[in-house]
Amino acid sequence: MKDSFIKYVFPIFCFLLCSCSASKNEYNETKNGTVPDKYYNPVIPVSVPDPTALRASNGYFYLYGTEDIRNLPIYRSKDLVNWEQRGTVFTNKTRPTDVDGASLWAPEIRYINGKYLLLYSLAKWGKPWVSTIGYATADNPEGPFKAKGVIFSSEDVNVENSIDEFLYEEDGKYYMLWGSFYGLYLMELNLTNDLTITPKLETKQQIAGTAFEGVNLWKRNGYYYLFASVGSCCEGAKSTYRMVVGRSKNLAGPYLSKNGGKMMDNAYTVVISKSSAFVGPGHNSILLEDDKGDTWTLYHAFRADRPEEGRVVLLDQVLWGSDGWPYVDKGQPSIKAVCPEINE
Repeated sequence: MKDSFIKYVFPIFCFLLCSCSASKNEYNETKNGTVPDKYYNPVIPVSVPDPTALRASNGYFYLYGTEDIRNLPIYRSKDLVNWEQRGTVFTNKTRPTDVDGASLWAPEIRYINGKYLLLYSLAKWGKPWVSTIGYATADNPEGPFKAKGVIFSSEDVNVENSIDEFLYEEDGKYYMLWGSFYGLYLMELNLTNDLTITPKLETKQQIAGTAFEGVNLWKRNGYYYLFASVGSCCEGAKSTYRMVVGRSKNLAGPYLSKNGGKMMDNAYTVVISKSSAFVGPGHNSILLEDDKGDTWTLYHAFRADRPEEGRVVLLDQVLWGSDGWPYVDKGQPSIKAVCPEINE
């Protein structure tokens, strides 16, 4: 127990001592006559895979991740850089029991109709695999969350490994995107004012091939950008995970790579791949905007020199080229970068 405390709590204490504003004293660099605020990756130095995040009405950003910390951890930050754990989505008593012995993976958070809606993958490895997508609601981003049941299972939609869900809204309609190495799919949902969700099974359609998982979507200047991850996520220093993208003029596709290849044929454009410092970067959050309007993403990766610490959380700015395509500086995770612009 003592070793666990030192391993997990002490790093959190250390990174909470640092802030973007305090970092001015650490650098002699100047830009336009000023000293820019900087941060170091990882911004969460413990294992919180598959992060999802949003900015709540209280001004804080909230992040949720796969249950390497049991029951889905909740983190809070004012600036996207300094994070503190605020508990978990569920407790051992309140966690969903729809699938016996299952784990909770890859949550997805939204604020709809005055409530916080959290979707999650509830799945169990084995023969056969059992995978479902469920949801929970709360009045507060820190909970308590109440599980409301399963939206659908792999059997319901005839898609093996139905996990890694993403919720997208457009013109008052809600859509689920999901899938993990058995195709990415899109389906319309019925979502009532009290946040009861049922799937419109007849609207299911495949939008990408079998190379992908960890899907999310961002619309910009008339294009839908389909972000996903490819490769092996969870093999420590041997992980080949990387964050990729394709785009389309239509929600249902076809999604194309920068070179015109079809994502249905497993073509893609790489956004972030490994570096000498970080391995297996991927499963990024929905893009988040700072107060300047710049876009940022949170994602997980292994430290190359300490992979045993698990999938830590990194932050990077998503830039947009003159051709409209998103990219990250140098195409790799940053070690040190300028902080997001967040007003007090």
